[in-house]
Amino acid sequence: MKWPYKDLLDVDMLSVDEANRIFDAAESFMEINTRSVKKVPTLKGKSVVLFFAEPSTRTKTSFDVAGKRLSADTFSLAKSSSSLTKGETLKDTVLTLQSMNPDAIVLRDSRSGAAKFIAERLNCAVVNAGDGWHAHPTQALLDAFTLRRAWNGEFEGKTLLILGDITHSRVARSNVHLLTTLGVKVRVCGPRTLLPPRMETWPVEVYTNLDEAVTGVDAVMCLRLQLERQQDGLLPDLREYARTYGLGMRHVELMKPHAKILHPGPINRGMELSSEIADMADSLILDQVASGVAIRMAVLFLLITRKD
Repeated sequence: MKWPYKDLLDVDMLSVDEANRIFDAAESFMEINTRSVKKVPTLKGKSVVLFFAEPSTRTKTSFDVAGKRLSADTFSLAKSSSSLTKGETLKDTVLTLQSMNPDAIVLRDSRSGAAKFIAERLNCAVVNAGDGWHAHPTQALLDAFTLRRAWNGEFEGKTLLILGDITHSRVARSNVHLLTTLGVKVRVCGPRTLLPPRMETWPVEVYTNLDEAVTGVDAVMCLRLQLERQQDGLLPDLREYARTYGLGMRHVELMKPHAKILHPGPINRGMELSSEIADMADSLILDQVASGVAIRMAVLFLLITRKD
């Protein structure tokens, strides 16, 4: 059965069955990633452009590794080395790239809607690797895939808390949509200054008290405190934030036994969570990284082979 979409712009385009199809493909690729020779010829002769107009370590490297393990040729382009620095528009830059006939372009951009903008103008597949505060679909997919493996495929009846800087987080937005679609009950918690307006329209329970928020949850997803945005005065004191909203060992006692810990990274240890929490046996933070390669292999495979 052919994959129905040319692009992956956000998780809200996916049904439960389609999300599970990505997860099933990723599961098969997890096995490849444990081999001594971690490469298959699945996308041999295909090309993937990694166009990251915003800094990235995990996502960009993960897509690069994913493409190479499928035997695709990957080409990286940063904003600083592109003609965007010379005043060229995003539209003209990507149309130039399309003239080189890539099979997929993976785009990260600081502007919400950038991936949709170029997807409407290009014939090749477009993968949104994060656009402004809007969406980060492959991050949500890898987070859900990590939980699916930890929870033996059971999402129904689970409760997950997303903790921290909700306002500026595209990860939170995509995860809320995907996890609730899969049947997870989602809570969010953070200081009022880091909660977006109109939270009542989100399918979540909203907390400002961390002790109440973590009570009885099956998992906690901590978000990076975006320190570059705190110059806006949203937090008067970072130490107070760490004391009030930093996840510590005392919170573990309020969660369900063996509750899972996630973080999309990079981690500010001692700020969003303690080192003890990050390194505990029930932490899935490194599992998320491994899942990220498999999920991105699955996404590239499904998009690029849909017309073959």
